[in-house]
Amino acid sequence: MFLQWLVLVTSVTLISAGSSSERIVGGYPVEISQVPWQASLLYSGNYICGAVIYSDKIVITAAHCLDRPFDVLYSVRVGSKYKFDGGQHVKVAGIRKHEDYREYKKIYFFNDIAVIRLADSLIFNTNVRPIPLADSEPAAGTKASVSGWGEIGLFGISPSFLLETSVGLVDPNYCRRSYRYLTKAMICAAALGKDSCQGDSGGPLVSGGQLVGIVSFGYGCANPFFPGVYANVAHLKPWILNAIKQL
Repeated sequence: MFLQWLVLVTSVTLISAGSSSERIVGGYPVEISQVPWQASLLYSGNYICGAVIYSDKIVITAAHCLDRPFDVLYSVRVGSKYKFDGGQHVKVAGIRKHEDYREYKKIYFFNDIAVIRLADSLIFNTNVRPIPLADSEPAAGTKASVSGWGEIGLFGISPSFLLETSVGLVDPNYCRRSYRYLTKAMICAAALGKDSCQGDSGGPLVSGGQLVGIVSFGYGCANPFFPGVYANVAHLKPWILNAIKQL
């Protein structure tokens, strides 16, 4: 089964590989206008995670990114390829994490989704745009992109500018061979030498112009036997919409 998975990953890589040697892991610098839904989540002014613009008052992120003690110290930056500068900087007014979110053995994050209400409305422009939520989970092999400011896979170095890379959705039956506790609220994506990494959590996995996943967890970064795992937006969409109404 691992051989089948490696063949799948190899085929995705052949389709999506570019000429750049820069990495997210395995990615390239991208202008914020190309991913205007990307946001950075800050705590006490320090970058901690990625996030995604859903509307002018709502962003979505991973629940495990919101484990700090004081909600008032969270803020969000949008409209800039730099995680510390530029764009619009907005304070957080409210947070709702999935009530069934939990961590297991510091590896798995179950129902790893949260919505954030902003204190002020975002001003939409070419660098700040919402992205629609997927209604259905993409088929295995579907090409997707992931972006963020996370580690580049070498000595824990993180860039100050935004990176993006291409991956492919992995069949959940194959992914379950790597992560035995995979649930319907999770999807997997991978490509040889390409992956999201520490610091990309909460950021967007996008396919067909829709948000299909939120960066959640993985065993290492770009490990050929362990795909990246994302919160499954299509499966969690009813919870997301209901949480927004209640927030």
